[in-house]
Amino acid sequence: MKRRTLSLFGALIALAGLSHQRLGGLPVMVEKAKAEDSSKARRAPSMPMARDPAAAVAEEYEAARRKGTREALELFIARHGDDPLAAQARAELKRLSR
Repeated sequence: MKRRTLSLFGALIALAGLSHQRLGGLPVMVEKAKAEDSSKARRAPSMPMARDPAAAVAEEYEAARRKGTREALELFIARHGDDPLAAQARAELKRLSR
């Protein structure tokens, strides 16, 4: 009786496993999902190009210059004090002080 129980138990496990996983393969549901996705055109995900930091600083300087306030120019100098445009911002500040 013990042997029959083990063989019946083994048969049930084998049958249950067949509907979910093929021998040496992926589960059936995964294979079906992959088959459905393969009909769609695949496109590689694209990332935007990295922005040129110098261009971003130049745009920020132009925005501060257009605003024309001490606060805007001082903020630009505080954020980009080492940039060559900071010297221009300091010159703008001197003109505003007059």
